Amino acid sequence: MSDDAQAEAGTAEGQGPVEISEDLARHLDNKRDELFEKFEIRDEFPSAVLDEAEARTEDVQAEISDEIDDRTDLRDLTTWTTDPIDAQDFDDAISIEEREDEYVLWVHIADVTHYVHPESAMWEEAVERSNTVYLPGYTIHMLPPVLAETVCSLVPNEERLAHTVEMHLDKEHLGYENIEIYKSVIESDERLTYSQAENRLDDPDAPLHEENTLVHELADRMHEQRKEDGSLVLNPSRDRAHTIIEECMLKANKAVTHTLMWDRGVEAMYRVHPQPSPDEWSEALREIQDLDGVSIPGDTWDDPRKAVNATLEQAPGRQLDKIQWAVMKVMPRAKYMNDPFGGHHALNFEIYGHFTSPIRRLSDLINHWIVYQNDVPENLIELCDRASDKQKDAEQCEREYKQFLQEVSLDPMAVNNRGIEVVDESEAEKTL
Repeated sequence: MSDDAQAEAGTAEGQGPVEISEDLARHLDNKRDELFEKFEIRDEFPSAVLDEAEARTEDVQAEISDEIDDRTDLRDLTTWTTDPIDAQDFDDAISIEEREDEYVLWVHIADVTHYVHPESAMWEEAVERSNTVYLPGYTIHMLPPVLAETVCSLVPNEERLAHTVEMHLDKEHLGYENIEIYKSVIESDERLTYSQAENRLDDPDAPLHEENTLVHELADRMHEQRKEDGSLVLNPSRDRAHTIIEECMLKANKAVTHTLMWDRGVEAMYRVHPQPSPDEWSEALREIQDLDGVSIPGDTWDDPRKAVNATLEQAPGRQLDKIQWAVMKVMPRAKYMNDPFGGHHALNFEIYGHFTSPIRRLSDLINHWIVYQNDVPENLIELCDRASDKQKDAEQCEREYKQFLQEVSLDPMAVNNRGIEVVDESEAEKTL
């Protein structure tokens, strides 16, 4: 068994799907229908949208060949994707180089707006849905899956159209020396799962070992720097592969919205996260301090975000959920706005917005369009409100569905990680 295969064998996915009876499956179907109606979530695509998606995914190679001359050709650049084992679409890829006085980090995002634009039925449907809704074992996509599975999936050894964010970072303080955002053609070298990426970091002889090692060193520094600057880190034990992807995507999102705000002076869909009041923060910190075995370091009380970060690093594992919950309770809801005023409190960024997931978030799709056109949709404020409202609906729907799963004795995390298989009654009884 190869290292990569071994890495997958011990995962939740390796245990096989959660088995349920036909009767319980009907209950789940009914519950989902009830929730979709309550939150106005569309589960099926209109035929016009599906037809349009099918038509846009024909003659892929011919279309890419026609586009190459008008784009930056990055097919020879070493590029790879890192995603969960069960990911259905690979919409972001990275490349990295170390030069004498700088790092160059490329984040390549599937060029969704090449296929989905304001004149298209798919765009209209994306506005209607505003995001992909993830329920344990069930996904309601923002865009027809055929796009994510073909032209907008950065699969290995296939040419793909991308929107690339090229960042030249100062070696000493990792600030942006230069940011370029452009349309490109890329060819991914490999699709890694998170556990495979971990293996590559440990194995000096493995393909992409050097690239993963270099990008992890950079990501780890970016992560530590964010914490020092006062960014809230609620998950201190994240593994190296997740750290790479999270930090690279944060850096790209920030680069794009900085470029729009400072260099181009155009509006965008910014992500604004207000801060809790001083009283709310005090309440959260007191609740954390009262937990058994938990102590907030005395020199951090003045900055609640740093206090939480320091506490999470030292607290016993059994208290992590309670600390996170104490913070989440006082956090206001982040929202999309056409003005970044107020910044993003949890990340401690003055300006922030989304760009790296245009397959599953309306905000990213619209920011791709704004970057490309250097112009904003007339109804931008309305779109910001729509995206904020539908995200709230999606989160509430997910919460209620998880609650229902627990009521019928199913573990939402197991269902989410392993999926569901319907078996006949006698088989289901054996497994219960």
